[in-house]
Amino acid sequence: MSSVGKPTNSDLADLTTCTFETVSVDSNGEIIVRQSGSASGLIKRLAVDICLDLVLIPGGTFMMGDDRHHQDEQPIHQVTLSPFYMGKYPITQAQYRSIMGDHLESGLGADYPAEKINWDDAISFCTKLSQQTGKQYSLPSEAQWEYACRAQTTSNFHFGDTITPDLVNYNGEYPYNGAPIGQNRAQATPVGTFPANQFGLYDMHGNVWEWCLDQYKPNYLTAPIDGGAVVDDLSSAASAKRVMRGGAWDYVAKGCRSAVRCSLDSNLRMNGCGFRVVSTVD
Repeated sequence: MSSVGKPTNSDLADLTTCTFETVSVDSNGEIIVRQSGSASGLIKRLAVDICLDLVLIPGGTFMMGDDRHHQDEQPIHQVTLSPFYMGKYPITQAQYRSIMGDHLESGLGADYPAEKINWDDAISFCTKLSQQTGKQYSLPSEAQWEYACRAQTTSNFHFGDTITPDLVNYNGEYPYNGAPIGQNRAQATPVGTFPANQFGLYDMHGNVWEWCLDQYKPNYLTAPIDGGAVVDDLSSAASAKRVMRGGAWDYVAKGCRSAVRCSLDSNLRMNGCGFRVVSTVD
C-alpha cells in the first residue's frame, strides 16, 4: 500500500475467492494439523492502490459464550445469524487514512492495524465509508464477531485450546493452558501475519482489540438471539461502555479467547484498540 489517492470506482466491488491455510494445535500449542481452505469474498477499491477485502461469512447457528471463565460470558445461549460480509483483516492505517484523512500516531506502517481508535472514531469511519462506496458498513455486532471468530469451532481459540506467539500477537510472557512462555513483541504486527481461521479471517485473536457495535452488559440474560447488537439503553450512563473483542499485542493469552469480552468508554483512545467492519449480503 502506498500514499493515499482519490478513490477510483469505489462504488464497485469485485467478487473473489481467497485461499488460506488453517492450523490446529495440541495442548502445548504445537501445530499438529495444517489444512487448506477457501472462501468467497469481495474486494472494494478505496483508493488507487488501497483495497478493502471482505469475506463472506455463511449464516448459521452457534452457542455463544463460555461458562468456564468470566460471569459476563454467561449464560451460554444459541444464536442464529444470516450471512454477512466481514473485513478479512482489521482496518489498516492506510485504509483508515484513505477514508478519514487523519494521521495516526503509531507510524508503524500502512499494513499495520489502525490503533488508538475509539468507538466514536470507528463509527465515523463506517459512516464515511458507506457514503463513499454506496454500500452500508458498520461495526459487527458482538454475536457476529464471536460467530466469525469461532468459525464453527468450540475451543478456546479457533486453533484449539491454547496459543503461542508463533500463531497470535499477544504478550507471550503470560501464556495460557499449558503453552510455554514466549515472545512479547510489544507492538502490533502487519495484518495477516499469522494463520487464518476456518472462515478465512485473520487476526481474530490478538494484535488489536476490535470494537463491536454493542453496549456492554454484564451478562447475556437479555442478549439477542438473532445476531443483532445490544443498543436498547442509550439513555443510561452505562451506554458509554462499548464492547471490544479479541485481545491485543499487549494483552495476556487468556484474554484473547473467542468468548472474552472487554468494555471501554466509547470516547477513549488507547494502544491496541482497533476495529474491522461488516456489511450486509445484498
